[in-house]
Amino acid sequence: MAPESEAALDSPQDSSPNVPAVVEEAPREPILTLPAALTTYIALLALIHLRVLLPPELENWTIDVFGFIPKRYDSSLLNLQIPGGAGAKVWTFVTYSLLHANLTHLGFNVLWLLPFGSALARRFGAVRFFVFLAVTAAAGALAHLITHEHAVAPMIGASASVSGAMAAAIRFAFVRGSFLSFSRSDADTAAKVPALPLSRALRDGRVVGFLAVWFGVNIIFGVGAIGIDAETTSVAWQAHIGGFFAGLLLFALFDPVPRVRSDAADASSRDVSDRA
Repeated sequence: MAPESEAALDSPQDSSPNVPAVVEEAPREPILTLPAALTTYIALLALIHLRVLLPPELENWTIDVFGFIPKRYDSSLLNLQIPGGAGAKVWTFVTYSLLHANLTHLGFNVLWLLPFGSALARRFGAVRFFVFLAVTAAAGALAHLITHEHAVAPMIGASASVSGAMAAAIRFAFVRGSFLSFSRSDADTAAKVPALPLSRALRDGRVVGFLAVWFGVNIIFGVGAIGIDAETTSVAWQAHIGGFFAGLLLFALFDPVPRVRSDAADASSRDVSDRA
């Protein structure tokens, strides 16, 4: 005999056996609700990090070919041969962001991506999201190139893209109903609230406070030369700032959500409801 359902066992006896009991199940919230685009990106970073299992000479070759090396663009370069050839001068503006020094480096970038990247991926959609990450990575590489013109050490890591995602997300993060507001909506709705105009965002105390803390942390890391690990690898904070500015300024070019008037944005940014 087939076992009865739990709902049937818990139901009282009904005098009308022909009328089936209707049992409503409470909706179940998923434990992890990352958008597919972000999940794919994190999986790609993790898959690429398996390169650490390669023999040391092959791993070093991979970093040389796909890492961003400022010396590669040095016109005075004569005898130093860097793997990758002319093509590496193009693709490394983005591919460096897919490589990480170690699990700690990868873990920190993924940790910051979870709230900010998730909101941005929901808002932009997959194509815009991936292109945005590539553009902010390139902006970070350019900032690193300008400040490290003759450097031979490869730069790797997704920090410039992460910084760009954070900068873009704060354009709407504090708007009422968004993911950092006190009156947060569900994840999809929170990611689609109209963004503040840049001029209005830069007058918002919460945005300015976030900017001050973010820049302060990066400057401290840069001045203190704090490494990613206990060896000689240092934090490329100029690339972080390059990616951050790119995300802040280029956000409007990627944003599919219609703009609102400045006065409407002022009203929508208030988290505290009017009380009689």
